[in-house]
Amino acid sequence: MAIWLNKDSKVIVQGMTGATGMKHTKLMLGDGTNVVGGVNPRKAGTTVDFDGTEVPVFGTVKEAIEKTGANVSVIFVPEKFTKDAVVEAIDAEIALAVVITEGIAVHDTASFWAYAGKKGNKTRIIGPNCPGIITPGQSNVGIIPGDITKPGRIGLVSKSGTLTYQMMYELRDIGFSTAVGIGGDPIIGTTHIDALAAFQNDPETDLIVMIGEIGGDAEERAAAFIKENVTKPVVGYVAGFTAPEGKTMGHAGAIVSGSSGTAQAKKEALEAAGVKVGKTPTETAKLAREVLAG
Repeated sequence: MAIWLNKDSKVIVQGMTGATGMKHTKLMLGDGTNVVGGVNPRKAGTTVDFDGTEVPVFGTVKEAIEKTGANVSVIFVPEKFTKDAVVEAIDAEIALAVVITEGIAVHDTASFWAYAGKKGNKTRIIGPNCPGIITPGQSNVGIIPGDITKPGRIGLVSKSGTLTYQMMYELRDIGFSTAVGIGGDPIIGTTHIDALAAFQNDPETDLIVMIGEIGGDAEERAAAFIKENVTKPVVGYVAGFTAPEGKTMGHAGAIVSGSSGTAQAKKEALEAAGVKVGKTPTETAKLAREVLAG
């Protein structure tokens, strides 16, 4: 089992023929991902050779779905074109759109997020400004290194790409059912709560690790959800204990105002919901081991 992505997922790459898209399509194929096509209107009808694997290029997402049965799109499109790419994926009703691109205007994200809702939320959006999603041993969509962990029974949801990798590596001997990097922008598609609910319902996920960071109230809302809806053990980490107040730190969403959005406030909210929270990623991994050991 896994959430949202498995060995049967058929993946297309919007922006596959660009430098970044080419690089990561090759890596995804190397991880066993079933990449069935790319999308570029200017190169429709051509193919790209990835070490002997010929991947066709289609003019539109709709055509790619019709010809291949694709149900996942990963988007490696420059920020000024990303909104149109996501809207195209939504119009084609692809089940999952993973938006890797960073630097997208908040207004553009708000626009395509609202558009997905208007269209009935038939397309789940992960991102933007995220590393993607991986179900180890089955499929890897995005830029998460595929060789740092193995299949296992931990579910991971994280705002931070780098901390996603670190946590996967720290717990590599136990392994993961699915790891999801949701991104740290002020507006994102899939939230901590969405991932928590999916992991709660996945019979092969025994423990959930949740990584948050300063800014906003997503972690506080996740804590309230955990208290009411999650029966599986959850271990958490909140990045940014040493961040100064009033500064935007790294991710555009990581801004602290007074006590609102601080790492300490989030830690307290999570602990009040029964979540064990580490002060460092390594301590968090240790807590996860202790919970699994019983």
